[in-house]
Amino acid sequence: MITHIVMFKLKDRSPEAVERTAQVLRDMEGKIEQLKFLEVGLDVLHSERSYDIALVTKFESMEDLEAYQVHPVHKKVIEHMAQVREASASVDYVS
Repeated sequence: MITHIVMFKLKDRSPEAVERTAQVLRDMEGKIEQLKFLEVGLDVLHSERSYDIALVTKFESMEDLEAYQVHPVHKKVIEHMAQVREASASVDYVS
């Protein structure tokens, strides 16, 4: 398995804005065949160094991760995130 984690810091960190974006991420579930696991977590500490949202996804292979990256549903999410994010960080590893 490949685990793909992305953390997002949003421009608007209000609870409503964070929840709206979290729902955009959750809405990928069941719409991308290669996506085997999806979890969206919202930060509870709200410290200066905190990111607002963590996206955890899992794929059977690197090829599936690559297919996810160019999938039309994911491309729409990328468009949304480009508008609302201040910063992001990611890590990909074999799990």
